[in-house]
Amino acid sequence: KQWYQRRVAITAGSLFTKGDPYCEVIVDSNLPRKTEICKGTYEPVWNHDFNLLVNPRSVIELKVSTKHRFKNDIFVGSATVELGNLLASHNGVLRNVEHHLTLKDRTGNKTGTIFVTFDMVLEQGGELTALINSLALAPSSSVAGPSNQSDADEPLPPGWEMKIDQNGRKYYVDHNTRSTQWTKPPSLPPGWEQRHDHRGRPYYVDHNTRTTSWQKPTAQNVEHFNNWRRQLSSEQEANRQQLESRYASSTNNANGVHADNADALGPLPTGWEKRVMENGRVYFVNHEHRTTQWEDPREQIKNASSRPLPRGWEERYTADGTKYFVDHNTRTTTFNDPRITLGHGSANPIQYERSYRWKFGQFRHLCTRASIQTGHIKISVSRNSVFEDSFNQILNIPPQDLKRRLFIQFRGEDGLDYGGLAREWFFLLSHEMLNPMYCLFEYASKNNYSLQINPASYINPHHLTYFKFVGRVIALALFHNKFIDKGFTLPFYKRILGKPLTMMDLKSVDEDFYNSLNWVKENHLEECGLELYFAHEFEVLGEVKIHELKPGGEDILVTEENKEEYINLMVSWRFTRGVEEQFKAFLDGFNEIVPLHWLQYFDERELELILVGIKDFDLQDWQANTIYRNYRRSDKQIQWFWTFVQEISDEQRSRLLQFVTGTCRLPIGGFQDLMGSNGPQKFCIERVGKENWLPRSHTCFNRLDLPPYRSYDTLKEKLLLAIEETEGFGQE
Repeated sequence: KQWYQRRVAITAGSLFTKGDPYCEVIVDSNLPRKTEICKGTYEPVWNHDFNLLVNPRSVIELKVSTKHRFKNDIFVGSATVELGNLLASHNGVLRNVEHHLTLKDRTGNKTGTIFVTFDMVLEQGGELTALINSLALAPSSSVAGPSNQSDADEPLPPGWEMKIDQNGRKYYVDHNTRSTQWTKPPSLPPGWEQRHDHRGRPYYVDHNTRTTSWQKPTAQNVEHFNNWRRQLSSEQEANRQQLESRYASSTNNANGVHADNADALGPLPTGWEKRVMENGRVYFVNHEHRTTQWEDPREQIKNASSRPLPRGWEERYTADGTKYFVDHNTRTTTFNDPRITLGHGSANPIQYERSYRWKFGQFRHLCTRASIQTGHIKISVSRNSVFEDSFNQILNIPPQDLKRRLFIQFRGEDGLDYGGLAREWFFLLSHEMLNPMYCLFEYASKNNYSLQINPASYINPHHLTYFKFVGRVIALALFHNKFIDKGFTLPFYKRILGKPLTMMDLKSVDEDFYNSLNWVKENHLEECGLELYFAHEFEVLGEVKIHELKPGGEDILVTEENKEEYINLMVSWRFTRGVEEQFKAFLDGFNEIVPLHWLQYFDERELELILVGIKDFDLQDWQANTIYRNYRRSDKQIQWFWTFVQEISDEQRSRLLQFVTGTCRLPIGGFQDLMGSNGPQKFCIERVGKENWLPRSHTCFNRLDLPPYRSYDTLKEKLLLAIEETEGFGQE
């Protein structure tokens, strides 16, 4: 045999599975040669040329595999080319001839297609004639291996004919277009057509369903697909009819139509249905309010009827004998027995029974839906000027962009923000901007260190801009589920929620003012000889101002008839005196991030919990919701750690929690609801380092790296040094 060095190019492929594929070329079972690896694709493009040493009877095997980093490479499929048949079918001349070879796995299933270009010429004459004669005597074989064996058995499409030329080669005549070709035309089911894309790859068009496919259709495959579609359609129709019948049954049951709901206790109340679980347990459905319960509502009615009516209620009957109930307390009537709680009331009482966790979940859903998932906003600040740096950046960023993930960087530190730095930033910034020394806010009273707006803030000519900034930051903390350092007064939260203020709200803010108004309320002004007018004096920075509670109030005397109006106006004015513009600027900034109607679920105390969190520590809850890595609960270092936590003060516990999590506050659910970079993440203690190392923390993951100290004194000394003397973040 004479050997030749000829070019074979592996151009591209189309695979059924995605991965990092490469192709191996093996000539006559010799050592393989590989293409480069294409990363993460269904359609690799290699364009790799090989100069192969072949003879006219060589067999070339093309094997495609997927690269795997940690396991053996995964075999995808292979195809075989017999050069003799290929050369004979092209009269010994292959000038950049591209062939599409079908890849099959070891079980014979098709796994894709590979595109190969051949460039080789067999000299005309005796060698070509000898090759053609030997192939004519040998059993017919295929260019693409086993796949063409089945093609030989397939009939030709209508209008086609196979002929043999003078050299014994098969060719095919298309009488429809009066053309010839060497390759056998595919036999396609009715309504199908073969086409080629811009890269020469064949694909198939189904004009019946107006779809395309890379896989060659056969009559059997099409029949199986049509059977599957008919079966799927029949199953969908059966499911639809079943749902319709179930809905009709539920409607009838809700109207008390079915006799199954009637037994020794009589029919169920209107809108109720009795159902049975798979284990035989009975439960009851209230279709009116879409609730379920185990208790039989008829038993509840029977038991409640034996109890007396609540105070102020009366039982009566209409002219046709229907029972109804009168509530003399509110002067209303109802057909529902007040002694029975079956959920027949209006939806409003149900709303007040919703838990804080449900309300918080609804609010978080609104925030998540409004957040922008792509990209992040980078805020770079210095610890020494966190207020000024944040002010200059936050107000220059469009409000919509602030709904992206925050990426906080402290200058001079290499920490990566996965949530922990953002918690630290909110804590430090709120501590600074709410500091009464800046004259934006003041303490409510000598005994109440909650904050309220300072009426004297106007001494700063840009104070309204600062209040807009504060509103943005407070809303950002709510939106990104972070805590701030200090809290406001409860009346301040009520004003954010748009709720009316009462005299009782005054008591926690200004007890002297409350006592004065309460004295006016409880005493007869004329008998005491006290003259009051609808005006009041107040002092700001040494300047005395007079405020009229209503137009012309300086001349309107307070009497017993208008005393209630006077008290209400005084309460309202006390909370708004000198701070109307500041509060409006605050709400403007707040509303740019969190629309105020999103807070409709909460009352003032719940809003305070979301914003400030809980500062009291339950040590049992802390221990119960702590996980350990490379430590066991019984290890002496863990026992020493909890002894240390019990011994230190609340202030030091706060600093320890802030050292590990980035904030000294807890969510309303306690330690079990601590948040990490990817959602809820419990407090974690991991064994890392050597005895002479200091403890380290990962605030984004709520993790404390605790070295294996050999004594309790060493552990205590190192922990106290870490939580009291360290500041900043580093990158490992």
